[in-house]
Amino acid sequence: MNKFGQRLRGVLRTEQQGGRHLWHVWQGNHHEDSGKFSANEPEAGPSVPDDTRVLRVLDLAMRVGEVLLSSGEGVAETTRIMLRVADAGGLPTCEVDITFTSITMCCHRGMMAAPVTTMRLVRYRSLDLTRLREVSRLVDRIEEGRIELAAATTELDRITTAPHPYPRWLATLAWAGMAGSVAALLGAGWVAALVAFAATGLIDRIGRVLNRYGLPIFFQQVSGALLATGVTAALIYFRLLPAGTLPSLVVAAALTVLLSGLSVVGSVRDAIDGFFLTAMGRSGEIVMYSAGLLAGVVIALKGALVFGVELAVAGPLPSTSASMVARGLAAAATAGLFALAGYSPVRYLPAAAGTGLIGWVIYTLLYSATVGPVVATGIAAIALGLVSGLLHRWTGVPHLVITLAAICPLLPGLTAYRGFYQLAVTGVADGLVTVLVALAVGLALAGGVALGEWFIERVWPVRSIEITAPMVPSEQ
Repeated sequence: MNKFGQRLRGVLRTEQQGGRHLWHVWQGNHHEDSGKFSANEPEAGPSVPDDTRVLRVLDLAMRVGEVLLSSGEGVAETTRIMLRVADAGGLPTCEVDITFTSITMCCHRGMMAAPVTTMRLVRYRSLDLTRLREVSRLVDRIEEGRIELAAATTELDRITTAPHPYPRWLATLAWAGMAGSVAALLGAGWVAALVAFAATGLIDRIGRVLNRYGLPIFFQQVSGALLATGVTAALIYFRLLPAGTLPSLVVAAALTVLLSGLSVVGSVRDAIDGFFLTAMGRSGEIVMYSAGLLAGVVIALKGALVFGVELAVAGPLPSTSASMVARGLAAAATAGLFALAGYSPVRYLPAAAGTGLIGWVIYTLLYSATVGPVVATGIAAIALGLVSGLLHRWTGVPHLVITLAAICPLLPGLTAYRGFYQLAVTGVADGLVTVLVALAVGLALAGGVALGEWFIERVWPVRSIEITAPMVPSEQ
């Protein structure tokens, strides 16, 4: 037994010594490998400025993105412009993530420093095409190195806090005038156009008061549609409208104005570009606000039926050469007045009006050739996208300044009202079909514009501006 114990202890002692030897050998190799790894360590990453400057550049890019996104700009274009600002500020390795209500931006600083990430919520939606244009010009100056960081931040503060270029009452007159021109575009007489003008002006002023008290936009849409339909029904009940007036065109004109503020183009463009989360958010907003219009119209129609007033949808009107010329002028006025109501620079109003006229003429010619309304609208929208892209190349005007105004004469206001009327009076099945047609027309508008702009970008891509000098911090 003693001999067995001695042999066992000898074997264990030998294995222990061998294990220690292997441990020392492994440690030596590990240190050698560590030295080799340190000598051949990969690059730590791009050289970036200090933390303070990184935060200032990110804040500037985020605020630029907030203005663009709140104005209805697409996610792809907003991301591209934000990355341009960051690159000009000395941050070449940034990532941008945008949802419907928030913007997140991250600056990667290689392996030796932690990334810097910041987020900003988009709490408002404001259509100011002059502000959009000024921000685009500021981004160009930043990228070309013609303005310093501190000065760019100050300039952006001035742009975002400056009052609208036109007084608010002028915007109200523009919205009202747009409703009158839409009524004339649909073939209504001067009385119906005047009623649409007055009703829309009243809707805008009441909406301003409701917005001041923080009423959600959904209920503002309900009140606007209710007011437009109710005022028209009241005029019919008290026999204040002359014979031959088409009341349905008055309501359709007001609905077109209320539909014009929805970001249909932006939602479809985001979906096409692959930003499905933001596209779903914008689509949900469109559905909710359109449901508000539906609720307002149906409530007013049901109430009018109680008093024996029926606002039946007018049938197709006969066309003459003189009426077609007048309707063409009304289409141009519709687009131009929307641009004015959206505070567009005055020099862009003729371009918006002319593009709107071009789109309406193309649609009318195709529709007269027995092409369906959805296909005719889509082809006309492609032409609008092409013209918008060309104007952007030649004049530098942002796409939204032209497209938002140019699609207004093609918005399916009358089709939407016909669907709402059918839902309230004739039958749910017919109403749903008509509402789906109106939805298809809206999608054709947005998809056609996106396709036209994409074609111009492919054929005539945006020339990258050579950065002559990086944006440097102020000495102050």
